Amino acid sequence: MGVRIAPLLPKKEVELEDLSGKKIAIDAYNTLYSFLSIIRDKMTGEYLRDSKGRITSHLSGIFYRLTRLIEAGIKPILVFDGEPPEFKRETIEAREEMKRVAMEKWKEAMERGEEAITYAQATARLTDEMVHDSKALLDAMGISWVQAPSEGEAMCAYLCKIGEVFGAGSQDADALLFGSPRLVRNLSITGKRKLPRKEVYIEIKPEIIELEEVLRNLEITREQLIIIGILTGTDYNPSVPGIGPKTALKLVKGCKNLDEVLAKVEWKADVNVEDIYNFFLNPPVEKKYKIVWRQPNKEKIIKFMVDEHDFSLERVEKVVDRLLHAYTTAQQVTLADWLKK
Repeated sequence: MGVRIAPLLPKKEVELEDLSGKKIAIDAYNTLYSFLSIIRDKMTGEYLRDSKGRITSHLSGIFYRLTRLIEAGIKPILVFDGEPPEFKRETIEAREEMKRVAMEKWKEAMERGEEAITYAQATARLTDEMVHDSKALLDAMGISWVQAPSEGEAMCAYLCKIGEVFGAGSQDADALLFGSPRLVRNLSITGKRKLPRKEVYIEIKPEIIELEEVLRNLEITREQLIIIGILTGTDYNPSVPGIGPKTALKLVKGCKNLDEVLAKVEWKADVNVEDIYNFFLNPPVEKKYKIVWRQPNKEKIIKFMVDEHDFSLERVEKVVDRLLHAYTTAQQVTLADWLKK
């Protein structure tokens, strides 16, 4: 869900190819959830499944959509969540209840013969098996991934801050609160998309949001941006009643610190607000990580996708060949750049 500060953020729309040559740390859970939501039967909302009934929507997304990124010259690094902070527990429980309600509405819509995908999308769950299979497929494709000790977006932000990557890739703006100099949105959903309940299609392109530009335009500090995020709602707390992004911005500009802001609002959440604030400022990150891209292993990909999960051999082979071509092209470009030095 992430923070609700999007209306305040200046964005720059770009083409996918404009990101060629860039390394981007992608929030894996955020991306996998988007695959689980989008890659379904358009009428019933059912997941893609293999012959054993196992969900494969996320695998389809990884294989086909990450290949497209690599063909565009992008080097994705998938960053997986670790243990969430203790104060996120209430949010997790609330989300489970929302999914339970959505599941009931999905079943009711199916029984009435109505379009059910909107309800179905709200029921997405990411299991340990899905995460394990996702990492196995990434390994076979030669795509690097990193295991974060806690929140994946915090690790993405850290990799961007130290210059390891160009930006943090996510649909949510949390990475900015964690201090990422740059956020890249829409990487996994570029292209034409149908608006819910409408026969209208829109073109979605990648967006770049620069933290420095955000702070300069709003005339605030990163600490004040964190407070705005907390007031409008984060993954760790609900929004303060009656306060939207514009009101929150006005509040932080009129106060010197968090304590002064809290004196002017009614904080009803059970979680300690200072714990959330300090977590955004100093989240746990893994500093002993390893990022390595390898040549895609055609045999392993076919065994995993076709033999184990019933994907079409013809389609998989075509995509693997594209992936291998993209890898070879990238290696040649890298070598050419090195020879120029």
